[in-house]
Amino acid sequence: MTNPIEINKLYFKYKNSPDYILNAVDLTVFKGEIVALVGLSGSGKSTLLNIISGIIPHIRKGKIKGEVKLWGKETKDLKIVDITKRVGIVFQDPDTQLFSPTVEDEIAFGPENLMIEREEIERRIEKVLQAVNMEEYRYENPNNLSGGQKQLIAIAAILAMEPDILLLDEALSQLDTNGKKRVGDIIIDFKRQGNTLVLVEHHLESLSLADRVLELKDGKLKELKGW
Repeated sequence: MTNPIEINKLYFKYKNSPDYILNAVDLTVFKGEIVALVGLSGSGKSTLLNIISGIIPHIRKGKIKGEVKLWGKETKDLKIVDITKRVGIVFQDPDTQLFSPTVEDEIAFGPENLMIEREEIERRIEKVLQAVNMEEYRYENPNNLSGGQKQLIAIAAILAMEPDILLLDEALSQLDTNGKKRVGDIIIDFKRQGNTLVLVEHHLESLSLADRVLELKDGKLKELKGW
């Protein structure tokens, strides 16, 4: 059985940068596993998530070497639209992901682009809003929400796509205690369904959700024991 994520000897550097930010990174993430990435700011954690999601090299460019496989297929050989059907990514700043006039439109946008039937989209909207406890904001303009509320909607919008792999790039940073608990429950349920999750995180309570914690330092990944 092929693993959801397999990375072998990955090197990457951005255009106009003399140095590689990732140096011979190896990473295998198994079905139903939660992996947390830690490391100093600028160590390349977000870059690695962008590579897994196909944003690099399909949208952002740079020099990349090595293998990056999703379900046994190299991301460079997959169309970005096919990757987004199965890989969801949530960024630290929700304003980079929210652009629709209402919360409902925001959540419906992804499934609509996948040509999902309206009845099924309606079911997904209700399901994910309930999951993040934001049902009462369904017809609200996202611009009127707090930073934490926006983040919950960004997470809900990705969950509505029903991905197999979820990537969270410090997506819990703006949430209050209740919001973190709510998303923690979502993460556990996501894993329980046999899905795979990679999260970049600094807070210890979030790291406790992970099966493994890996540190990205000097362009290399190292598993932390006894964290």
